[in-house]
Formats: sequence, structure tokens, C-alpha cells
Amino acid sequence: MPLNKAPFNPETGQPRKARLMREYSALILGLCLAACSADGSQKTPDLTARAQQPQQADDPSYQKAGSAVQARLSADFQPEARNVILFIGDGMGVSTVTAARIYAGQKRGLNGESHKLDMEQLPYAALSRTYSHDYQVPDSAATATAMLSGVRTKSRTVGVTAAVAVGNCASQAGHETDSLFDLAERRGLATGIVSTARLTHATPAAAYAESVMRDWEDDTQIGSQADGCKDIARQLIDWPEGNGLEVALGGGRRHFRPQELSDPEYPDQSGRRSDERDLEAAWTAKSDQHQVIHDRAGFQATEFATQNHILGLFEPSHMQYELDRVRNPEAEPSLAELTEAALTRLSQQAEGYVLLVEGGRIDHAHHGVNAARALEDTDAFDQAIAAALRLTDPSETLIVVTADHSHTMTMAGYPRRNNPILGKVVYETGALAKAADGLPYTTLSYANGQTGCRPGETGLDCTRRDLSQVDTEAADYLQTAGVFLRSETHGGEDVPVFASGPGAELVRGVMDQNELFHIMGFASGLTRPVTPES
Repeated sequence: MPLNKAPFNPETGQPRKARLMREYSALILGLCLAACSADGSQKTPDLTARAQQPQQADDPSYQKAGSAVQARLSADFQPEARNVILFIGDGMGVSTVTAARIYAGQKRGLNGESHKLDMEQLPYAALSRTYSHDYQVPDSAATATAMLSGVRTKSRTVGVTAAVAVGNCASQAGHETDSLFDLAERRGLATGIVSTARLTHATPAAAYAESVMRDWEDDTQIGSQADGCKDIARQLIDWPEGNGLEVALGGGRRHFRPQELSDPEYPDQSGRRSDERDLEAAWTAKSDQHQVIHDRAGFQATEFATQNHILGLFEPSHMQYELDRVRNPEAEPSLAELTEAALTRLSQQAEGYVLLVEGGRIDHAHHGVNAARALEDTDAFDQAIAAALRLTDPSETLIVVTADHSHTMTMAGYPRRNNPILGKVVYETGALAKAADGLPYTTLSYANGQTGCRPGETGLDCTRRDLSQVDTEAADYLQTAGVFLRSETHGGEDVPVFASGPGAELVRGVMDQNELFHIMGFASGLTRPVTPES
């Protein structure tokens, strides 16, 4: 195990030197006792002993995806990924990756067009088809379920097959799925979730929850018609698999707290639960090793190199956009810091771990046609990937980076090389490009969204705005949209997949999104190849 897995000080990002040698020596001794033969040589763990048959194994979409991945297995393929990390950039389509590459390079004073994000430097790449069972353009619930359970399901549902009726609690029984997280906990692996969105939001929920409606984040959202179904926050706390999540860090505090309980950081806000259950208290009541943290101070005071189960809820709703967080860095940790902390905790487990890291607010910025925040959050997401690459052993850790779906942001207009990616289009001659209406336009725009029209004297004014004197590189600037909608929508094109580590060679070509579950399952030994009889 490399030195960079040693416990770190969250304030400095460096190992705690006073404890380093003692803990490192004990760690090596423990690993050798568990994994070394009598002569001291290292034994390769038999990961095939982990294999399980999830309850959705007879689902047609599961079998189709599993068979497609199985056809790519070499004759001597053996699972070698002790650990699996899935990075999901929510809404991070190809245009976002390209624009973020340029943005990140220009931000650092480099040549943006030839710059490379850390995710782009992983050795294997593919495209993922993102449609859900019932929509050409999907949502995050169905797509996360595809990646974490291997089935194509209906949009707006989490952790269930397409046999359910959306929003109908009675239809759920018998159609639940086993996620990669369920399978990992049953075999003694550690599990963790990190997200800048609410931990009860669609993508994180797919790791542990089963719900016919993604919006049922707390009991007030279910209503009386869904008697017998648990809300998603309660499912996180009551998750029955193994010993539960070792670490979960993100937003969504309001869904865990009762309505009469004020928020610890915002006294004018309170919880949302009407059942009077304090789920944070329920978490800490599990054992003296279960703890809850709310802010950066609590994060910095937490020792992650322990056997503790750590629930970090840093905001009532989603965590802050990175552009806003850096203006007040003492408010909450960055996504990279959260990822480092999660890896420190999960690395204490000799059996290995499964970790989900979501850059959740890329999606939210796109919905608001705010490219600056979307690209900054993509850059922060990439820095979290860089942290994981530093802190893991590439011979035993499969890292998969992808998106759940795309957005309608486009990049066009013939701007000259090195033109600011958030700027107005300027030709190679230095002339400002103008459209047929005589007005300038930006390199980035959206096919639909809030800026398609604006209030006018006699109704909606849908004429284009003159951007001549507008700072389009400002953080709050909202890009132009072609079709007027109250919120920009997802995009339906394929999204990129990047991978490294054992099993990464299975990531190639144009794949169905639910094939990613089978790649991670085969590589880690948590699932077995499908057979016609399964």
C-alpha cells in the first residue's frame, strides 16, 4: 500500500507525521498477516469468491448488457480490482468536457485547446448511450440505476426495474434491484458516497435506495398514497446491507431533520420531516463509531483513518457551486477534499471498497444556462479525479469516469484560437463576429432555457439581446438559449467514459450505459458473467 494512503491532515492535505510511521508499520503488518504466505511473499487475493447473482439477473436489459461485456472478456480474464471508484459528472456531456478542458487551461494561463483534463489522460475511453426505458432523453435517476444496478429502468425511478409504475408504491414489491453497493457490503467491502448534491438526490440514491419516485427524499414528499414505501433519507439510515455505509459526504441535511429542529448553520431554516424522526440522531445511535459532521470545522476535526462511520451533511440542500465556495473556502470542503477524506476512510478496509463520487452541480448550473459555474464545477470534479489517482494503487483500483447524461450546451461560431471560452466569438482577424441580425454572440449557448425570451412591455420579448457591452465572462452571465423554457433540459447524445485500472480494457466502443455495471462487477469479482440460464 503506497505511503499516500496514510492518514492525512485535512488542513494541509499532508500525512500526520507524528503518527505516520506507527500507523504505517501496523498497517503493513496487518496486511501481511492477512495476505502474505508463510515465506512473506504477497498472495493475489481470490476475488472470484465475491461473485453473486443479483435479484435483477433475469431482467432482459440486465442480461443483454451483461452478455455484451462478457463478449469482450479475454479467455484468461480474472477479476483483479480490489477497489472500484465510479466518478459521475452529472450532466457532463462531450461539449462540457471540451469546454471545461479549454476553461481549465485558460484559467491556469495555459493553452486551453491543447490542455488535457486529468480524466482525459486515463488510458481507455468509450461512448455511453444514455436513453432510459421510456425516454430518449433521460433523467439522473434512471441513468444512475443503469450504472449501479445494470438495468434500463423508467425515468424518475431509482433502484427498481422497468416493471414498476412511476409513483405507484404498490407496484414496487418484487421489482427492486441489488446495486453494486449492496453486493459490496454483503462481501465485507467498505462503501462510500461523495456528492456536491443532496445525498438523497437521484444519483447518490441509486447506490442504496429503491423508490418508484426519485422525489421521495423525505416522508413529506411521499404522501399518504404511498403507505409502505420508505423515503430515501430513511433508506440511507436504515440500509440493511452489511454494516452500512462507511462514509457519506454531501448535502441534503433538511431531509434528515424534523420540521421542529432548526438548521445548525442557518437558524431561519429547519428540517422537512413530518414524522418527527431525527435521522441524524438515528445514525449516531447505531454505535459509538457513528458520527455526523455539518461544516468545514467539523470536517477538519474528523479523523478519517479510523473504523468510524461518518455522515457529513454540509448544507440543507445542495452544496455550493465551486465558484461560490472559493469565495468563502471556510464554509465547506471542496469535492477533492471530500474525495481524499473518503478514500482515507475506505482504505482502512482490507477487503477493498466501492466509492461513488458525483459532481452534482454541473447539472444544476446547466439547467440555469450558467456555463461559468458548470465549467468551474467540472474543473473541481476533475481535481477530485486527480486526487483519487494520486491516492490509489492503479494495479488494484478500477476508476471509471463518466456522465449520467448530457445537456444542450453547444460550442460553435468559428472563434479564433485562444479566444476566451466564455467570451464572444472573435475571428482570427480580430473582428467581432456578428449574426445576421447584426449582433455579437458567444461561443457557448444553449438549445433551450430561460434566456430564450424575457419579460417585455406587452408580454414576452424573444428578440436577441445586444451583448456588445455585456461581460459574458462574468460568473453570473447566463448564456443565450434558442427555445424558451423555464429550465434548460438534458441533452440526449452519448456521453464519454474514461477508465483506468484492472478491467478498464472492457471500456471501449459505443456501449449501453448499463454495461458499466457489468464492467465494474466483473472486474471486482462482485458479479459473475451472465449465462443463458441466469
